[in-house]
Order: sequence, then structure tokens, then C-alpha cells
Amino acid sequence: MKKILVSLAALTVLTVSSCDKEYLNPSTASQEQVVTNADGLITVCNGLQSRFTTGGALSPIYNTVAAGGLSTRELTVINVGNIEEFNVSLGAGNVTNLNGVVRNVWTQSQLVRANADLVLANAGNAADPGTRSGIVAYASIFRALAIGTVAQYFEQLPITTATNAPFVPRVAALQSAVAQLETAATQLAANPVSADFNSKIIGGINLANTLQALIARYSLLAGDYDKAIAAAARVDQVSRSYFTFDELARNAVSEVAFGNRNVFEPTDVNLGLTGALAPEAGDRRIPFYTRASPTPTQNRGTGFYTASAAPVPVYVPGEMLLIRAEAYARKNDLPNAVTELNRVRTSTAAATTLTVGAAAYPTAPPGAGLAAYGGALTQAAVLLDIYRNRQVELAFQGFRLDDSRRFNRPGPGTTGAERNRNFFPYPRVERENNVNTPEDPAI
Repeated sequence: MKKILVSLAALTVLTVSSCDKEYLNPSTASQEQVVTNADGLITVCNGLQSRFTTGGALSPIYNTVAAGGLSTRELTVINVGNIEEFNVSLGAGNVTNLNGVVRNVWTQSQLVRANADLVLANAGNAADPGTRSGIVAYASIFRALAIGTVAQYFEQLPITTATNAPFVPRVAALQSAVAQLETAATQLAANPVSADFNSKIIGGINLANTLQALIARYSLLAGDYDKAIAAAARVDQVSRSYFTFDELARNAVSEVAFGNRNVFEPTDVNLGLTGALAPEAGDRRIPFYTRASPTPTQNRGTGFYTASAAPVPVYVPGEMLLIRAEAYARKNDLPNAVTELNRVRTSTAAATTLTVGAAAYPTAPPGAGLAAYGGALTQAAVLLDIYRNRQVELAFQGFRLDDSRRFNRPGPGTTGAERNRNFFPYPRVERENNVNTPEDPAI
């Protein structure tokens, strides 16, 4: 993991929020030197994971958990002195274009996307086909994660690096991410990843399965249900793919939030879900994700954020089943939707664990252990149960705001509102540096 800490130092041209500025460090290698060979490209690839997953409250992984959870009552702020997170929890006009959570989701994700694009543009400098396919797959994964993260919170976003980069609608951005993932998957299938690449890259990410999982995820969000169904079916339900951490490169959510009692925690044992959305009695995922009776010094949240070295899954297998269930339901193929939903509801699998040092950490939640779906065989009823299961199966993974919009749950200003904003305002640093920045959305 130490190579993570030097990766970003090796890359000297870093794109900032407006996608047009360069910051040069004369003590490090130039951009041209870094990306002219396989070792340099792999170093930058390691830096992509470092920026996306570590760095405490700066990291996209921390800020998407915070933004998605605090804007939907999944999470609650413990100490209102954490004003950036507190304002996200209040929502509406309290979330301004100066908000730190909004800014970090945007700028840090755009840095990841820009550096992934730099790798992809120079991947041909890796002579060995298996090393090159690994580099392309890895950079494509983080490009997609960066674009997908921003697209959950903003109506439009740049997906190129240029002075006054143009904005594209979020669906177009997701389609761009999917297209690159498909290209990478084709290349990886033709040229299996080399031993040299595997020996130098940060471990944990199953490239082939993760490419398909992200194609499925972002195709669903873009409304391409057939593609989502097909890609999710190609993901091996037994394999695992996860971000790795240690005491130098720490799990950001554990470090900042769940590892203490100072920032935020789950709203309650029901993850803030009430009424028809409340988790069913006996759902085995609830005690996995929350403590029912935390001590005064314990955070209520558990799951994948219990320690600084705890791995975080890039996706959990149940997400693929729920993607298929939702996509079938939106196509009004209700029998197939219920079949996939029941694979989640009735699973009794134990939580999958990974041993790190002397400790075992989970990489997937346990099966829900519930009865098969017994509700009405109508599109609305089936989608409601899919939604409810997404909120539990995918707790604290940053999907909840996008889910709330996509499932047409009550929005801000309506009776029983379940989210406090629809989209976030564009960060001030972007507006001041990019004349193409759109007007901020209505709350």
C-alpha cells in the first residue's frame, strides 16, 4: 500500500475543478515521463484508487456516503459543529455552492476522471498486451466511478479536460462511462491481464467482474435496462471486488465518521426508513449494518466501516440481483423481477469476510433471510419492495439520493418528503473557472 502514497506525487499534471488548470511540481517527474511506460502508467493507476478512497473527508468515497445518506435521512449528524455535513442534512437552501461536501464530491471525482483519461490516452505506451489491458481496465473502472459519483448529485458535468470544458447531461455522462467500460471489457477478454500488472497494482479489484458490475450499475441509471440485465448476469456472484486499506492508507468513512462519535451515524436501527419502507422483522442485514444498542462511545454504524484497515466492496453481489429485478420491473416483466428480488430476500448466505492481518472484515453483507415476496404482482408494488431492499442491501454506499429520485419518492417541498434536495448546486470553484457552468438547479 505504500506505493499508493507516492503515486500521486509521480503524476505532476492534475486537473482541478474547472478541468483546465495545471500544477507542476519541479521535484517530480514530468507528465511525459510518467506515462511513457507501463510502470509509470501503473503508478498513476494506483494513484486513482488512492485519491478516490483515501484522504479522509476529502475523498469521493467519504463524500458520497455523506451526501447520499445525509440528504435522505439515512444518516444523521452527531456533532453540529461539523457544519458542512450538517448543512447537507438540513438540505434545501442550506446547501450552497460553497459547501465542502458538494465541493469535494465534484473536485476530487473530477481529478480522478481526468487522471484516468490521461492513463487511457497513453495506455498504448505499455508494450505488453496483458499489461496494457490491465491498465485500460483499471483506469476505465475509476473513470466510471468518478463520473457515476458526480452524476448522482449533479444534473450536468464535464467529461473532458479542457479550458472551459463543456457540460453534458448526466445520462450522457453515464453512457460515456459505460462505453469505455465496454471497450475495456472487450480488450481484457482478448488479452488476459499479465502477471507483471498484477504484481504492481493494488490488489482487491476483480477487473472482469467489476467492469460488468459497473456497466450494469450505470446502464440502469441511464435507463438502458436490457444492457443492465445482461451485464449484471455476467458478474460472478461468488467473487468479490473491494478497495483495500491499511494504517497508512485508511478507510475514509471509518477514519472520519463510523470510527468515532464526532461526525455522523445511521439515523436509527431502521436506517431512517419508516412506514411501508421500514425493514422487515428478522432481516439479517440490519444487525450487520447497525448496532441496536451502541455504548456512549460507539457509533451506531458498522458494516464496511468498522476499522481503518477494513476493505470496502466496489459492489456487493446483491446489487446485481436488485439491478436485474428493477430493470425487469421497469420493463413490466414482473415474474422475472420477482424471481431476482427473491434471490435477495430469501438468501441465507453468511457475510463474506476477508482476513487482513489478524482481523476478519466483511466484503459482503449476509443474506436477508426473509420470506419470498408476497405482495401484489403490480409494477408499483414490486418496485416498492425492490426499493426497500436496495436501501438495506446497499446501506451507506451513497446510492440513496439517486434511488429516491429514480423511484419517484416524495421530494423536497412535498408531504412526507424523503429527501431534502433533488440535485446539488455547482461548486463555486467550478463556476468561477468555467464559463460553461450551468445555472444551479432548483432545490
